[in-house]
Amino acid sequence: MKLLNIPNIITCLNLISGCIATFWAFQGDYRMALLFIIIGAVFDFFDGMVARLLHVSSPIGKELDSLADDITFGFAPSAIIFSYLNESCAAANSTLCTLHSILPFVAFILAAFSALRLAKFNLDERQALGFIGLPTPANALFWGALIGGLQGYDIHFEGIEWCIIAGIFISSYLLISEIPMFALKFKTWGWKGNEIKYIFLLTCIPMLFLGIFGLAAIIAWYVILSAVNTYMLN
Repeated sequence: MKLLNIPNIITCLNLISGCIATFWAFQGDYRMALLFIIIGAVFDFFDGMVARLLHVSSPIGKELDSLADDITFGFAPSAIIFSYLNESCAAANSTLCTLHSILPFVAFILAAFSALRLAKFNLDERQALGFIGLPTPANALFWGALIGGLQGYDIHFEGIEWCIIAGIFISSYLLISEIPMFALKFKTWGWKGNEIKYIFLLTCIPMLFLGIFGLAAIIAWYVILSAVNTYMLN
């Protein structure tokens, strides 16, 4: 087997994980869908690492990585939101009854903006040490954890569907925004120059006790802290 194929195989495992996550999303099991998004994120982390360790790269690998990411971190979370809205709208009354056949499809806007985000990332040379806009894996983990938590704890309130629709548009904006967001990459382990990263890691510890909602809270805090850090630097 050529060494070049090893990272591509790992990338394909990411893609397959996204396909399985989508299956569970359409089955209405959002926690299983989240699990396979997490598995896909692990494969996404290791395909790049393995490529660097083996000193191999190719244009095919780059294109394949973006395709896999849009399935796992774009289409799969959109399928989770679609299925949840489909169930929720079907059970609701008032104006949602007339919108039931249309409203859930708004979820797939997220898949389109995830694709735009990935295309932008491939062409943007500013994102070597950090990110410009919300990374697609973080966005996918947020939605998977949020919807999985709502299902797991059987949480529902009037108007929740509209809150989710608003969240879709906010996420879509963040994906392609020009907001700098830090990456957890360390050149040195000292405090100086890594303040924002250590603050983030330390403040995330209490959120771990929130269960599945803790993951969604961590992603939301990451966005807020990045925005605050950008504002202070300016």
